[in-house]
Amino acid sequence: MIWRQPHRVNLAGMLPRHPQEEPVNSPGHDTIPVENREGAETRNGQTERLSWGARTDIGLVRGHNEDSFLVQPPLFAVCDGMGGHAAGEVASSIAVQTIGAQAPIHADDILLGAAVEAANAAVIEGAATGKGKPGMGCTASCVLIENNKMAIAHVGDSRIYLLHHGTLVRLTHDHSYVEELVDAGEITADEARVHPSRSIITRALGSDPDMYADHFTLDVSTGDRLIVCSDGLSSMVEDSEIEAIAVSSVTPQSAADNLTSAALSAGGHDNITVIVVDVSDDGAIEAHRTMRKRLIRRLLIFGGCLLAAMIAAGLVFVNSSWYLANNEGTVGIYQGITGSFMGIPLSHLEETTSVQISDLPDATQQSLIGGLRVGSEEEAKKTVESYRDQIDADKSSAAVTADRTTTSGSSDTADSSSSATKQNGGD
Repeated sequence: MIWRQPHRVNLAGMLPRHPQEEPVNSPGHDTIPVENREGAETRNGQTERLSWGARTDIGLVRGHNEDSFLVQPPLFAVCDGMGGHAAGEVASSIAVQTIGAQAPIHADDILLGAAVEAANAAVIEGAATGKGKPGMGCTASCVLIENNKMAIAHVGDSRIYLLHHGTLVRLTHDHSYVEELVDAGEITADEARVHPSRSIITRALGSDPDMYADHFTLDVSTGDRLIVCSDGLSSMVEDSEIEAIAVSSVTPQSAADNLTSAALSAGGHDNITVIVVDVSDDGAIEAHRTMRKRLIRRLLIFGGCLLAAMIAAGLVFVNSSWYLANNEGTVGIYQGITGSFMGIPLSHLEETTSVQISDLPDATQQSLIGGLRVGSEEEAKKTVESYRDQIDADKSSAAVTADRTTTSGSSDTADSSSSATKQNGGD
């Protein structure tokens, strides 16, 4: 276990100052002004999806501030130092720098926990190389927000709260002696806030090379408010009051200021650091848009593939189709089907023949006008040959008939002449 010693550090110069408008408190709040306090530091800003406000204050009892905080959107962290003068602030500073450098890009709680564990190694190394003092350490509470996901990594007794639909929920579990007593049912949470052993923490950065961080991922939604704070707030202000102030404060910066003021009004026994982050857009609309675009893209791809398949099937059908039709007075063999599509003919003349349309029967001529479909090119050629055989047969038959008619006529003429001769001789 680690005993938190009285500590002090000044964050001036570590984080740049940003001028800001004075937050407007809701009616009924009598607070200690937090503006222009010596050693105080603020940070606020916004992106398309998040807005935030942060404040750190030395408090009313400590001689210096050992807290450090990190605002590196979408990553936010609070580290509360311990180890006495010129040591706790070194540990917390090393921790936030390492977490900021090692943190993942996306909301991956495992990698965020690994960044906290890397910070633990860096604090231990700092003590060994003389950057601080042996025994120095700090807490670490980190949150990384990506769209509707929030990764959390946590060690120590700093805290992360979620205000969802007006209800405050504590997301982290304190690694402290009094929290163990609360878990065992020996004391209440309110009693833990004033317990004489409340400064004893059971896990922190800088004390154990094998230390591990609690880490997990939660969902967030538009309108949610996150609070990351050191125990300078949670040990001085009850959760119910934190909830009331968080609900009634309009902006994240005004919420951070009002919470800091409430801790000061309650006695300000420790350094106070508060980061408030509002989720202004959880990405649901953008995700819906993206999903809709993907659906449209898939439908277009599916439609394109279907159209291509239909065209391919059509081409196969066209290329496997044959018919006979009139080709300038003769029978032509065509590949494809009759007609056109968007002005493009769906057939072409594959072979010409010498078979005259006029030599065919009237019924066959009528069928050839619209195109006489056949099963294959071979069948088309056989049909043409049958036409040719039929025409030849018809011509032969006509020739025989004509010859017979001519022979019959000559015979009749001869018979008539013989009969007339006989009649003349008889007379």
